[in-house]
Parts: sequence; structure tokens; C-alpha cells
Amino acid sequence: MAGGGFNVGDWCWLTRQAASCRVIDRQEVWGESAYRVWLPAKDAVVRARASDLAPLDSVRPTVEEILHTTAAAKLLDALEDNLLLAPIQSSVVPLPHQLYALNRAISRDRIRYLLADEVGLGKTIEAGLVLRELKLRGRVKRVLVVAPKGLVRQWQAEMRLHFGEHLQFIEPSELAAFRQWRSGNQGDEDNLWRMHDQVICSLDSVKPMESRRGWSLEQLNNYNRERFEDLISASWDLVIIDEAHRMGGSTEQVARYKLGAALAEASPYLLLLSATPHQGKTDQFLRLMQLLDRDAFPDESSVNRDRVRPFVIRTEKRLSINADGQPLFKPRVTRLQAVAWQARHNAQRRLYEAVTDYVRHGYNQAMAAKQRHIGFLMILMQRLVTSSTAAIRTTLEKRLALLEEPQPQPSLFENTSEEDWADLDGQSQVDLAMQATGWELEKSEVEILLALARETEASGTDAKAEALLELIYKLQQEENDPALKVLLFTEFVPTQAMLANYLESRGFSVATLNGGMDLDARSKAQKAFSQDVRVLISTDAGGEGLNLQFCHVIVNFDMPWNPMRIEQRIGRVDRIGQRHVVRAINFVLEDTVEHRVRQVLEEKLEVIAQQFGVDKASDVMDSAEAEPLFEELFVHGLQNPASIEQECDAVVSQLRETLAESKKSSELLSDAHELEADDARKWRDHPAQFWLERAITSGLAARGGAATKVGKAWRVTWADGSEAAQVCFDARTADENHDIEWVTLEDPRARAVISELPRFVAGQPLPVIRVTGLPDSVSGVWSLWEISLAAEGLNRKRYLPVFTNEEGRAFVPTAKRVWDLLLTETVVVHGVSGTEEAVKWFDAALTAAKAQGERIFTEMLEAHRTRLQEERERADYAFEARQQAIGRIGLPAVREHRRKRLQQEHDARLAALAEAAASVPDLNAVMMVRVSAEVQPGENVRETQST
Repeated sequence: MAGGGFNVGDWCWLTRQAASCRVIDRQEVWGESAYRVWLPAKDAVVRARASDLAPLDSVRPTVEEILHTTAAAKLLDALEDNLLLAPIQSSVVPLPHQLYALNRAISRDRIRYLLADEVGLGKTIEAGLVLRELKLRGRVKRVLVVAPKGLVRQWQAEMRLHFGEHLQFIEPSELAAFRQWRSGNQGDEDNLWRMHDQVICSLDSVKPMESRRGWSLEQLNNYNRERFEDLISASWDLVIIDEAHRMGGSTEQVARYKLGAALAEASPYLLLLSATPHQGKTDQFLRLMQLLDRDAFPDESSVNRDRVRPFVIRTEKRLSINADGQPLFKPRVTRLQAVAWQARHNAQRRLYEAVTDYVRHGYNQAMAAKQRHIGFLMILMQRLVTSSTAAIRTTLEKRLALLEEPQPQPSLFENTSEEDWADLDGQSQVDLAMQATGWELEKSEVEILLALARETEASGTDAKAEALLELIYKLQQEENDPALKVLLFTEFVPTQAMLANYLESRGFSVATLNGGMDLDARSKAQKAFSQDVRVLISTDAGGEGLNLQFCHVIVNFDMPWNPMRIEQRIGRVDRIGQRHVVRAINFVLEDTVEHRVRQVLEEKLEVIAQQFGVDKASDVMDSAEAEPLFEELFVHGLQNPASIEQECDAVVSQLRETLAESKKSSELLSDAHELEADDARKWRDHPAQFWLERAITSGLAARGGAATKVGKAWRVTWADGSEAAQVCFDARTADENHDIEWVTLEDPRARAVISELPRFVAGQPLPVIRVTGLPDSVSGVWSLWEISLAAEGLNRKRYLPVFTNEEGRAFVPTAKRVWDLLLTETVVVHGVSGTEEAVKWFDAALTAAKAQGERIFTEMLEAHRTRLQEERERADYAFEARQQAIGRIGLPAVREHRRKRLQQEHDARLAALAEAAASVPDLNAVMMVRVSAEVQPGENVRETQST
């Protein structure tokens, strides 16, 4: 110092920032000293007045500063070392395979993966964990989930229940309404997709459309802009695509693939979810993998195990375990129960035979006239009559009303694609197909059938309903449980209503679920079933997303023709957490075409299940893609009952081919790994949430805020002035006290408190401290060092504790022990060192930090180099494959032009990687304390503070 000021090169204290700084420029102007100082903690240069600066030896470190720095550094270091925040700061307790998936996904910077666990292992939970982890780390804000229409509710429910995450469902109808509103509000945001940060939409509602009958080019452009172009341009951070194998398409021109490709380009982070990603179709699988990384998969030859494995996260059911290390799934018992016709059911049997004749005739006529929409209606009529008299009677009444007053109707697939049709449940298909125009004599046939249906219903008997009542009583006896819960499934709402009346009139408490109910009504019905209600009757749409592990008996009152749909029903109870053997009873009317087909089909499916070692075909085959296969089987059975055996053989042959291909592709997808049960148990009370609490509550005061403990919670004033009366930082307190605000690292105010650590420089006084739990014999200097590696687009930091004793010897275990105690025990500052002592101790600690920190920096550097090498290999592989493809172009001029452009792109990419290889190391102290039970000579007793 000279003339009462500071010289260039001097270290001093910037009081308004409460941080050490170094003078880099001083000017004397009009009798005032003006400084420019460098703040190492922020790596920033700022202007300062003389009154802003104080000598280093005037600094008086506090307990709060020590606690904040040690806790924040511990948390930041753990995050850099791949600490998983989502299991700690979510209400879900992940299973071992879900933790494995999260760990794999977060272990790389490029988070673009195919989550390919087998059916029923909870890929939605895995995606939710990755979403939460990225949000907690501050890497993601805007999230888009694309799922089949039938799974949208399930996603919303699971994200809300397990992670407290709200996904806004945007329906196509909202887009048109938004366009009208927008036209009168030109100054407002003109993209609906940008108005919510977390959105879910159905897969087929947003794919681009090439053409539509009766539409002008302007209408098409408007449609595509709102659904496709606006969606793609809405700046997503993370895109999650469920049932992603449907994005593969038969060619790159298929609308679903175009949607997938555009979304893949639009987001840095991408998760594809599919239990059946390959299905024996290498070209489709290639297109799927190209969504993740086009460079890594330029052509079909690149689809091999070594290249696929880094992008696929997969666990097989047989390997899955719970937190106790036990197998995750229990066995299941499924049986087909043929319901016999009694004499009192003659009217119902006549109705069945009459409808079957009507269907057979109508289907043949429809196919001959190329009226596929009538064919679909006929298929539904057959399924309705096997469901219940109520279902066919209700449908015939509606059909007759439409035939008496025909209205011009759109084609069945004009507003609904064939892919969408296969995803719909039976009731939704009926509602759509009912609108189809008929043939000349249909009205008279419907009138005859309706009269027969009404006569049958008036007789008051239903063969399957009577058999159901008998079955429930029998099961109660077998299981010795008079309050046994039973889940009933039907395809159709009228059957649901009939069954509810039938069972309630016989003393059973009943709840119902169907696709017409909103999320709250569904939640109430599910809750009622989990408590006192004995029977839940659900349609397929109502059952989507249900988790009913507390029930283990399921009766399929009517059976969809597609066995994959039956698997989806049974999957509502045969889930993770089921404690009993699941009993599934499938009803079918005896001596019917459906009975014969089902018998033959199940015998043959059992044979191939034993041959291939899979529990069910749904483990390898998508339900929607299988739908036409089984519809054709049953229709052929209706038309020619003698051919049932032959038709079943043809279907099973196709399934066998799919399974054989799946067996081959499972090796391609296999991801051999051990699952650790202990990992799943350790997260609930992980100390990271308490490190966060200590860092924030200790660090707020120095940043203009405050934190005061009140009972189980904290009263917090944040640095921005906002206040919270009750705050907690751990999952257990949040679960037990719903009125307390749970603060996690996702909160930007919390991140701001821990993200900036101070710099401790030579000459800065050392606080002399005592720590509860540390023996008095431990005496020396403990310091904490930030080791950083900076390169183009990269800034990695790790933290190293160092302890040197009075003789200057360094002890690694003691350094770690002191750090742990500083995070948990009481700390007392009972003195402060002099300047000379501080400089001496700083130099000794710096020498030890350089020696111990070299290994950590080398590991960081090796990881960086490995990442760059992987990037170079990706670039070279893609370059070679594209070179070969260009070589096949026939026109020499085009070939040369493309080669030249490819070479330029490749050179630029390699140059960027070379630039990123130039890394810079840095080593800085963030905290230094003198650990001593007594004040030593040269140290001053200045203050005593404790916490």
C-alpha cells in the first residue's frame, strides 16, 4: 500500500462483494483513487472506489461462511462425481433396474438413449427420473412428451403422483381455438406450444399431413404449421417419445418418421421408450437409432451390437429384482372359462346366432363393395353380441336411428388414421364406426335384430353375468376372503352399466371406470376400489394407466380379439409390487366361433411360448401392429368355421417368425449388467439433501437473505427479497408435512446460493476453529481446493480437502474426516491467525494440494480426451459411410460436388474437436481454517461464534 491506498498487484477485500480481489489498475483523478479489480471467484473485472476496498488482514471469517462453503462444495463435487439427485428429491423410491437406467443415462453429456426394458418394468418411471435429474441439475426447463393417445392420461398421472411434475395436454381442438383467439391478439405469443414449459401430446395428432380430401393448400399449410412446424420450433430441452418403435415407419417418407426426425433434431436431449424396438425389422430399427445419432448409424451395416450398446438401456424381466434382492415378478395363473348355455338362455343364443349371420353377410358384402368402414362395423357387432345383450341392443338402437335419418358422414379414416384406429378401445371404435353409411337392406335387418335383442333383454337372463356371480362366490371360498377384490374388464360401456346394476342388486359395492371420465373421477374410482369397494368394472380406455397391485383377481368378462389387449388388462394388477399370484379368468361363450378360435389359438401360443421362453407375445410385439392379424383370424373363423385350425396355424407362424427375429435382436439389445439391491435402499436418507440445507441456511445472510429454524421448517428470506414462511429441504419432511414448501436444487434461488464459492488467497487471516467430534490431538490446517479443467465448451470442477499438521505433513484420511465433521457437527471460531502465519500455512497447503490434486486432474483430463476421441471416431465413421454412399451417385458432377461439401464439413468438425482438446488446468483455495483446541502464539483471540 502507498499513500493510504492499494497498488497494482495487491490483494485486498472488496467489501460490497464480500470477496477477495486483486488490483489490476489504479488511477488518481481529481483527488480520488479509482480502481479496477479482478474477482477470482467470478473471474470478472469490476470498478471499485477506495472506500470499497479493505486490507485482507481486516477480514473476520464467520462460522456461517465456513459452513456454507464446505457444504456447497460437497454438493457440487458430488454432482460432478455423478451423484443422482432424482432419487433423493422425488417421492418415488426407484427399483435397482430403474436406478441403473438413471445412472447410465446421466453418466454421459449426450443424453440420447433408447430405454428398452421389457414390458412392465416401468420405463415411464425411468424417463421421469431422468427428467427430474436434468431439471434438478438446471440443464432442462422445457419438456415435451409424445405418446400414443391411449397413454396420455397414464403419463400425466404417473408424473404428477411420483414426481410432482405437471404435463399440460394440448389437444388438436385447442389449436384451432387458439388460432381464432390469436387473430384478435396480434401482440401476444403466436405459438401455443411455447405457452407451457411441460407439454404432452398424442403421437398422431401432430404428425405432418401430405394431403386431405377437400382441403386447399392453405388449409394444409395451416394445419401443418400449428401441429408440426410450431411444435418443432418451440425450443424443447428434452423430448420423450413413448412407444417409439412406431416412429420407425416403413420408409423415411412416413409421417410418423418425419415427426420423429424433426423432434430429434429440435432437442439436445432425447429419450425413446420401447419394449419392442426391433421386431425383426432392421430397416425400421436403423431409422429409430438414427433419431438418437445419425452419425453413429449411417446405414444398415452400422446396426451391430458394439455400436448399438452405448445408446440402449435394457433390463430383462428375469433379471429384475426388488430392493431386497428378490425376483420382482410373481407367477401368474390364467385360464379360459367357457360359459355354457342353459335352456333359460335360448333367447340369448338365438340372438348370438342371428347377429353372427348378419355380420357374416354384411362383412362379405362390404368387402365385395370395397366398403371397409362397413367391414369394421360388422367386426364390432360380433364383439358386441359376445359382450352382452345390453351392448348389442344399445348399438342397434343407435344404428337404426342413424339409418332412419341418414346424414352425410365423413369416411371412417378421414379424421382418424388406421394407426389411430388400432389404438382405440372397443367403445371408441363403436362410436366412430356407427356413423358409416349402410347398404340397401341393412335397415330391415337391424330392425329384426333389435326386436330380438329387446326380447332377450326382457327375459332377464345373461349367461356370462350368472357365471360371473357364481365365480366370485367360489373365489371368495377358495381364498377364504369374503371381502375379496375383483377387477372386471369389458370392452363396452353398456355392458359395464349392466354389470354394475346386476352386482349392486346382489349386495356388491361397485366402482366403474371408462374413457369418458376425467382424471379426478378416475382417481376417485381407483381410491374407492383401494379402500372399501369390492368390484371395479373398467373398459379398456378406463383401465389405461391404472396401478392396482392391491388386487390380484381379474376377470375378462368379454375378450378383445387381440390377445395383446388382454395382456394389457392383466398388466393392471400383474405389476411391480404385486404380492400375490395373479389369477386371470377369461370368459367366453361355449360352442361359439370365438370359443373355438380362442381354444386353438391359446394351445398354439402356449407351444411357442415354451419354445422361445417368453411369457407372452406382448413382450416382443406391439399391440396396435398385431391388431389386423387377429381381426383377420376371427373374421375368417366366422366365415368358414372349418378353417379355424388352418387360420390359427398361419397366425402363429407369423408370430413364430417375429419371435425368432426378436430372439436374434435381443442379443443386439442385450446390456449385461449386475443389479445392486443395496443401491435402491440407500437413497431415501442420502446426506445430499442435508448438505443443501446447510449450504443455503448458512449462506443466505452473506447474500442479503436470512434463514431461521421454526420447528421442523425454516422461515426463509431469499436474496431476491421473496419470502417463504415454511421451507424444508428433505423428502421425508416434505412427505410428512404437505403444507411445508419443499426446496430442491431445481429452485433457481437455491442454485444461486450454492453455485458461487469464494476464493481464499495468501495473506487472508485463517479462522482458528474447534469442531465437535474431532479429537484435541488433531491440530493443523484444513483447506478445501477447487481443481478445474477448462476447454472450449467445457468447465469441469472437483473439490479436494487437504490437511497438513503442525510439522507440515499431509494426511488424506484426516482431511476427509474433517470435511465430514464440518458438515454435521458444531463449529466454533475462537481465534484468528496473523498475516505471516496465514501466508506460511497457505504455502504449505498449496504444496500439498498440488501433489494430491494431480491424480484428480489427470482423471478429468483423461475423461475429456476419451470423450473427444469418441467424437472423432463418430465423425470418421460417418464420413467414411457417406463417402461410400456418394461414390454410388451416377452423375460425376453431382458426385464431386457432394464429396467436396462433405470434406469441408468433416474438416470443420475435426478442427472444432482439435480446438476443444486445448485444455487449461486451475487450482484455487475456497476455504482454509486452522484446526486447534487452543490459540497458538501469533494468533489472536478475536471472536467466538458457534452453530
